Amino acid sequence: MPMMHVGLDNFDLVKYLVSQVMLSEEDRFEALKEYYPQAKKEDWRLWQAGQRVQIIKRDAEKGGVLRLGTEVVSDQQGTIAALLGASPGASTAAPIMWSLLEKVFGDRVSSPQWQATLKAIVPSYGRKLNGDVAARSASCSTPSEVLGLKYDKPQAADSTPKPQLKPQPVQKEVADIAL
Repeated sequence: MPMMHVGLDNFDLVKYLVSQVMLSEEDRFEALKEYYPQAKKEDWRLWQAGQRVQIIKRDAEKGGVLRLGTEVVSDQQGTIAALLGASPGASTAAPIMWSLLEKVFGDRVSSPQWQATLKAIVPSYGRKLNGDVAARSASCSTPSEVLGLKYDKPQAADSTPKPQLKPQPVQKEVADIAL
């Protein structure tokens, strides 16, 4: 029943999703051309991409609620866990995994042994990097070295060279005829 409640509460979304599923190849291409008018059919092909999944949760008042985003779900014993919802990108994957560790391994995560292990894996774990230039620089340079990437350390604001303004030398006009 929660799915029915979500469908009714989000009927505009349901209509939109059904309309997308029902599009013909020609309709899809016309929709593409709205964003890229120079598109040529021979340059494009339909490619099956990953499917986005949204969470429907039971709700005492509404029966079911659509949840957007990503959520860690686990049993009470912490023996099984899942990451549900929209697939996380690079900006959210790490915080979500920390959330999973804390949810599933609760007491163990806060133990000195686990804290030492987590800090060995992620040296900046538990530190605020905002405003700490040295810590931020180290947290970027170490992975760059391990991965063999070039890392340019940020310069302090006062070490940026100031532009030198010099007037351009005056050039004499050259006659356009041979003398």
